Amino acid sequence: MAYIAQTLRREVTERARGRCEYCLTALAVVVEMEIDHVVPEAAGGATNADNLCLTCVGCNGFKLAFQTGIDPETGEHVPLFNPRAERWEDHFGWSEDGTLVLGLTPVGRRSAVGVRYDQARPPMRWPTAAPTNRRAACRYRAPLVARP
Repeated sequence: MAYIAQTLRREVTERARGRCEYCLTALAVVVEMEIDHVVPEAAGGATNADNLCLTCVGCNGFKLAFQTGIDPETGEHVPLFNPRAERWEDHFGWSEDGTLVLGLTPVGRRSAVGVRYDQARPPMRWPTAAPTNRRAACRYRAPLVARP
């Protein structure tokens, strides 16, 4: 694992506005975030701002070193979502009740399944519904984006 300087960590966190770049969970909800190499170090990914993103422990744990996968709908081999090169809104949306992140494209569907965005969670609205119990906070995802 590469050393990531504190200034670079701060830059990545500020750019992400303190939320996971894969599922949009706020730092205040999950308590702890990690810095992820979008292109893993093992695949030659550099440790610089263009290849780093802020991620919650859950998403980082499910993404691991994967870069591609199979779209569950079409069966085609597709890349995972890249927050440095793609817009979240182009690949994902919210379920009608706001409890699921839904994949809208092959990349979105594969990424949602790959990092488990598709698991139900209680509907929450930021910031008033943020759990106060640290243990419970790790199980919920509350985005900072407006929902329709």
